[in-house]
Amino acid sequence: MSRDLAERAGKVLSVEADGILGLRDKLDANFTRAIELLLSASGKVIVTGMGKSGLIGRKIAATLASTGTPAFFLHPAEGLHGDIGMVLEGDIVIALSNSGETHEVLRLLPVFKRLGLSLIALTGSRDSTLARHADAAIDVGVREEACPMGLAPTASTTAALAMGDALAVVLFEEKGFSAQDFAMLHPGGVLGRKLLTVEELMHTGDDIPLVSCDTPLKDTLFTISARRLGVTGVVNGSGALVGVITDGDVRRAMARGIDLFSTRAEELMSSNPKRLSSSELAASALRKMQKHSITSLFVFDAKDPDRLAGIVHIHDILKAGGG
Repeated sequence: MSRDLAERAGKVLSVEADGILGLRDKLDANFTRAIELLLSASGKVIVTGMGKSGLIGRKIAATLASTGTPAFFLHPAEGLHGDIGMVLEGDIVIALSNSGETHEVLRLLPVFKRLGLSLIALTGSRDSTLARHADAAIDVGVREEACPMGLAPTASTTAALAMGDALAVVLFEEKGFSAQDFAMLHPGGVLGRKLLTVEELMHTGDDIPLVSCDTPLKDTLFTISARRLGVTGVVNGSGALVGVITDGDVRRAMARGIDLFSTRAEELMSSNPKRLSSSELAASALRKMQKHSITSLFVFDAKDPDRLAGIVHIHDILKAGGG
């Protein structure tokens, strides 16, 4: 790339970055009011906007929906021809218009008001018609567009998108939206796999390798080999997990000349084994395995921490892409 092209591209990025940074000084009571309205809404969030603002609105609606706030995009022109029927009492509207005078958006306002819907405006003009009719008017105006002719929406749409992200993030923080909640809404793709819980990957029931304290090592070795997880848990008479034995432990014991027939599991086991809760994320389990240089962890019920629920192996997590 020639220096001239790189310099021009760099100027575009600088103008857009300045546009976003300029929004920080515009965060006022209107932003706070918008969050309060969104938190108190009993219905869906309706996002609307025309042209480039509409494209930004679609992304804002998608971000809200993926972070625990039901939302959808309403094309204002389609809304004027029947789609407004999807809007119900209890919903709340986020309308985008840089000028605040977009004809199609303004024509929807009487319908929104008739339904008693609160209106949040994202606009570059605080004196516009849209801003005056809004319950919260958030200023997303920029000093200049990145377009050298000042015509194509560039920095202004970037700023509106960033403000939409700010609304969504602060909103889900206020709602206490957790990583587990996020995982529930993103079951597919790489993101969903990273948010798998241990419970979704663990081996359960008869697939959990377990021996009693007095099990001979020869039978312990058979259990380890049969379950093919490289480890077995050791339980006492009450069924509580009191230790673990790995295939490496058995091999080292054999190298020392230990008698597999007379030695019992409790004599070789490592006490106080590391454990996981069934609600923990697979990524967290992987970090714990790497930290302690182990390949398997026993899992206990999140609702009943004393109940052994399963076992998860590092290969289970890596295969699922949960790391």
